[in-house]
Amino acid sequence: MSAALSDKLTTAAFRAAWLGIRFAPKALSVPVFARIADRTYKQNGKGVQQLRSNLLQVRPDSSAIELEALVHAGMRSYLRYWLEVFRLPTLSVQEVREVFVIDNVEVMDAHMASGNGVIMVPGHLANWDLGGAWAADRYGGIVSVAERLKPEALFDLFLKYRETLGMEVFPLGAPDVIRSLARVLQSGGMVALLGDRDIGGNGLAVEFLGAPATIPVGPALLSLMTGAAILPVGLWYDGEICRGHVYEPILGDPNQDRQLQMQTMTQQLANDLGDAIRKHPQDWHVLQQVWK
Repeated sequence: MSAALSDKLTTAAFRAAWLGIRFAPKALSVPVFARIADRTYKQNGKGVQQLRSNLLQVRPDSSAIELEALVHAGMRSYLRYWLEVFRLPTLSVQEVREVFVIDNVEVMDAHMASGNGVIMVPGHLANWDLGGAWAADRYGGIVSVAERLKPEALFDLFLKYRETLGMEVFPLGAPDVIRSLARVLQSGGMVALLGDRDIGGNGLAVEFLGAPATIPVGPALLSLMTGAAILPVGLWYDGEICRGHVYEPILGDPNQDRQLQMQTMTQQLANDLGDAIRKHPQDWHVLQQVWK
């Protein structure tokens, strides 16, 4: 099969999923996606193997049986995320408010009310798209950055999908993207950035979940440019609900030099996201290499 044909089939499959699954009865689609997760786990492909390696770093004291149960639960959670992605555009604002519940939200409210903007930084946990839809409703829209997918038509599908949720999305690596995000923050808006994967390869070295890794430096850089607070957010599934927790604000220290501030802030972000992942490792959806 040619690459062009494969790209077309991939895009068509995602388009069909968004059009078809969103209208399928939930009682039917939930067990179907659970079976897909079970089959994927049993096939033990590269993604599952990498998830196992990642989760062993998170829970190094796990027995073999405990680790396999965690990996299996992780695949169930991952496929639940995808099912919810396909169904999310059908949810009303009220339904989003009912299925996404976040604590310590008064911290986020206060920083948004100050007019300085907020840099919300979740990890790839539970349903971060649902969290984005909730924030867009509560704060009148959010701006984010997304990895440029291939084929281009698939990336366009994801852009349109997130626009329906109230998000404006800039492609990762777009010209002047940092300045564009800074302008959003300076106008009192919210920027949402996933913080646990160094997709661009330009992150800062930190200790993350007990081992050296790199994570994005963008949140710290934007905070130092604008004075906006970084608010790490942990997410996890709790029955039918996706829950969240807002960690304490991360801000620069003017008594430190700029590079030291960036390092300190990024390490604190790694600590907070690591804490969220340790508490709910089954809901951490990273099937790519994190530690080298």
